Amino acid sequence: MTTALTLSGSIRRGSHNRQLQDHMGKKLGEAGVMVTALDLGDFDMPIFNEELEPDNVPESAGRLAEMFRTHDIVFIASPEYNGGVTPLLVNTIAWLSRQRPSPFRQAIFGIGGVSSGKYGTIWALSHLRDSLTKIGGLVVPTLLGIGPAEQAIDAHGDFIEPAIVRKVDQMVSELTHFSRGA
Repeated sequence: MTTALTLSGSIRRGSHNRQLQDHMGKKLGEAGVMVTALDLGDFDMPIFNEELEPDNVPESAGRLAEMFRTHDIVFIASPEYNGGVTPLLVNTIAWLSRQRPSPFRQAIFGIGGVSSGKYGTIWALSHLRDSLTKIGGLVVPTLLGIGPAEQAIDAHGDFIEPAIVRKVDQMVSELTHFSRGA
């Protein structure tokens, strides 16, 4: 059976990106994928510093890396902070990139984000795609840049705009088609 991890670069309660994480998990589940939803707040990692290596690598970095290695799909919902990826995601990726074997070479990645602005995290997603690709991640072509959030999501956390619904379906199709569990 194909397996997926979903996570969000926001740990704030009520985050639109956590809603996107949940929505993608639901859609992947409907496609027959076994989904594990992660909360990065459960993985305590100090700000990355090479001086902490090798003796003080956080146990949670190794645990999270193993989860990435053992799942076929990873979906990351990323808010946009000042045109870039959140500090939480930057730090998580930094710690994971130091783990061996690489946790980025097994799964197929999907990325998306929701913002209050009309550009829908597209700048952050561009940075995230670039970072993941440089460390060996394979990211599907479809990007889910969704915004403004207040006009895109209904009270149940579902997407209103038909173009977004189609893009979500397209990403699920790409993730399931290209995953090693397919």
